[in-house]
Amino acid sequence: MSTTAATRVLDNYIAGRWTPASAATGELDVVNPATGQTLARVPLSGAADVDAAVAAARAALPSWRAVSTIARAQKLFSLRERLVARAEELARSVTTEMGKTIADARAEVARMIEMVECACAIPTTMQGRILEDVSRNIDAETLRQPVGVCAAIVPFNFPAMVPFWFLPFAIACGNTFVLKPSEQVPMTQQIAFEELDALDLPDGVVNLVNGGREAVEALLDHPGVDAISFVGSAPVARMVYERAARAGKRVQALGGAKNHMVVMPDAVIDRTVDGIIGSAFGAAGQRCMAGSVVVTVGDAHQQLIGPLTDATRALRVGDGLREDSDVGPVISCAARDRITGFIERSVAEGARLLVDGRAAAAELDPAGSFLGPTIIDRVTPQMEIARKEVFGPVLVIIHAESLDEAIQIINSSPYGNGTSIFTESGASVRRFRHEVQVGMIGVNIGVAAPVAFFPFSGWKDSFFGDLHAHGPDAVEFFTRKKTVTTRWFSSGQGSGGYFVER
Repeated sequence: MSTTAATRVLDNYIAGRWTPASAATGELDVVNPATGQTLARVPLSGAADVDAAVAAARAALPSWRAVSTIARAQKLFSLRERLVARAEELARSVTTEMGKTIADARAEVARMIEMVECACAIPTTMQGRILEDVSRNIDAETLRQPVGVCAAIVPFNFPAMVPFWFLPFAIACGNTFVLKPSEQVPMTQQIAFEELDALDLPDGVVNLVNGGREAVEALLDHPGVDAISFVGSAPVARMVYERAARAGKRVQALGGAKNHMVVMPDAVIDRTVDGIIGSAFGAAGQRCMAGSVVVTVGDAHQQLIGPLTDATRALRVGDGLREDSDVGPVISCAARDRITGFIERSVAEGARLLVDGRAAAAELDPAGSFLGPTIIDRVTPQMEIARKEVFGPVLVIIHAESLDEAIQIINSSPYGNGTSIFTESGASVRRFRHEVQVGMIGVNIGVAAPVAFFPFSGWKDSFFGDLHAHGPDAVEFFTRKKTVTTRWFSSGQGSGGYFVER
């Protein structure tokens, strides 16, 4: 790992100003996973830093809530234009600190901007309901009002997009916001907050606190935080949900995944291979919508294996900033070693290694955390690698005799984030989407992640809460309903009783 004496320490953004952490318990290196180079140092902010950010957000809430919905939407339109102008810079930041290929990073930034575009519709999506004459001369209406101070704790794998699953919707609804980015990839949000700062929002509407566990726990327990959004592993998501809910907060906690891709005998094989490759190995498998298990049904196994292994071996592994790289490094050397352990244990359990990504990595910069795409066949549903989230460029193959058996394999998983089926049979699709216990389904699509105006709707251990990220659920999560029942005695229309004269 290389570093210099001039390596900068990142600031927090609190109350409209960039400010050093005042209560940091230490600092961590932010490392380029392709080269091992130290890019910056991130402070491990303490509870006092979180308290300052929450206090600023609380103080800004009345003035920001008083801004009209149209004016708030106009701020987001401006933010959208600013992010578009810096899209390539944002993408290169994502690749440099996280490792994914520049093509993947550009797609991520495009989805980040799409979230802002969706939030711009808030004058429409935040509307309530009204019904005249629920009883004689009595009207009822439901209004939406902001929840208050909202916070998000986000992961390393999407430094640009995932924070924007929450931030634009929260502030569009009139809330104020505190973001705790991943300490492994904090630099992309420094760019985003430069553009938020340029919007001249009231001081404290948006705040950023860098840090680790202490900052997370301070947000979960802080009495000034009204709502928590989280994305991370399933065990931590459950802990966040339970702890924040115990503190009286509204919570949405998105957890891990083990996503299955079912290949039927009538699948269009070349297009299916493309979908599987993109799903399993895009972002080096480090995304909660990655397809990490292929379930081949009947004759599909024999048809798929040859083309799939050939296409996988042709993938180029390298620094994500190289335009010709198909797969970048994983986030760290520790992550690489953990993933390698999964591969080795699966072989010991009797699985067959078809493509060994360890060999591809051996030819690259030893300071980088590279691991090439790996395919493991003859896996059974009981094996560790079929049950646990690997979060790396590893694809396992399970064979099933029928669609019934494939659905059973999927439904036996504790996760329910995403799944896909590759087939030309409408009847198979109808049955599959009706019976699988999974929140997001792709039909001949490898990554079934919904666009911004639909909810990211994981099930089971992949999600804890009631309201999902983005789409209409975002407005539901970031607002509270207030129902008003009204009668005016001066209207001259009589005074019918609410409960009697209907």
